[in-house]
Amino acid sequence: MPVQCDDDCGCPDSLHRRTFLNASLAAAAVTLVGGGAFAEVAAAATFTPAQRDKMKPDDVIALMKRGNKRFSSGQRKEHNFLAQQRQSAAGQYPVAVLLSCIDSRAPAETIMDLRIGDVFNSRVAGNVENPDILGSMEFACKLAGAKVVLVMGHTACGAIKGAIDNAELGNLTGLLAKIKPAVTATPYTGERTSKNYAFVDAVARKNVELTVADIRKNSPVLAGMESSGAIKIAGAMYNLQTGVIDFVG
Repeated sequence: MPVQCDDDCGCPDSLHRRTFLNASLAAAAVTLVGGGAFAEVAAAATFTPAQRDKMKPDDVIALMKRGNKRFSSGQRKEHNFLAQQRQSAAGQYPVAVLLSCIDSRAPAETIMDLRIGDVFNSRVAGNVENPDILGSMEFACKLAGAKVVLVMGHTACGAIKGAIDNAELGNLTGLLAKIKPAVTATPYTGERTSKNYAFVDAVARKNVELTVADIRKNSPVLAGMESSGAIKIAGAMYNLQTGVIDFVG
């Protein structure tokens, strides 16, 4: 009489059965992902035009605030980036355009728990605007439908420190010159040096305020859209220590 073994006994027949079962399950999963199941996941992966168009600027800012709260509390969503990539390949419908610093510790999409396709993001040291960035923002809002322009600075910013120290280095010299008005305009009674992080952070915040003002002044397109209520231009400061974003304006 043949011996009946179970699937966990470790004999060759048992191993064969487990291998066959795993292969069958994997094949079924591939079939589901390639068909209706994947379509359902992908359908919820990124914004549709209708979803984006229904949102008001304040809704978008609230979305980013909720995302940062999840990030800073260690409760980020599980993202199916492959599904997001596949769906957004056919078209993008971002809800905002960001201007943030190149600092590697302040990746906007990550710290706001956003998805592929959710936002446009321009990154430059010190998050300063220039004609090319303004043109990109005008494209994002007027032509692509973004509802918010957000300028995000951060604490302990190296570009801010360089501007305070009057650092000079090739093309960086000209970039830091765009930040120096913020150094001058920052009211501060303590030590006004790059070694005083409280002063550095105060200048970074002032730099965000001045950049927001410059966007309104130098882009009639964006200023007009904001006046009509179509978009909102706002600022934010990200704290490297706490992971929290302070939205201002």
